[in-house]
Amino acid sequence: QVQLVESGGGLVQAGDSLRLSCAVSGRTFSSAALGWFRQAPEKEHEFVAAISVSGATIYYGDSVKGRFTISRDNAKNTVYLQMSSLKPEDMAVYSCAIKSGGVASMRPYEYHYWGQGTQVTVSS
Repeated sequence: QVQLVESGGGLVQAGDSLRLSCAVSGRTFSSAALGWFRQAPEKEHEFVAAISVSGATIYYGDSVKGRFTISRDNAKNTVYLQMSSLKPEDMAVYSCAIKSGGVASMRPYEYHYWGQGTQVTVSS
């Protein structure tokens, strides 16, 4: 049974930073690509960031480029999302996901397992 558990969400002010973590169990973490997605109320599911198994290939959504950084620690089976210069429009539920194979992807349908998500609230 694959489990992904996000943590690190919370309430911050615009301009603040926050780091999300996603701990993965039940699957070979070190051979899988991972991604972060978010969904705000009444909005579409949005791609945030993805990282390949080696960490050599990373993708970011246009709205977070230059502000967010994805990383992974294979020894800890954990993927991180460092968020800086947060804006009110970043407010959403952030979910991590894992896919088969080590190639990073921006397409949510390629990810097979998802976490429950963690809420990020940004006040202006």
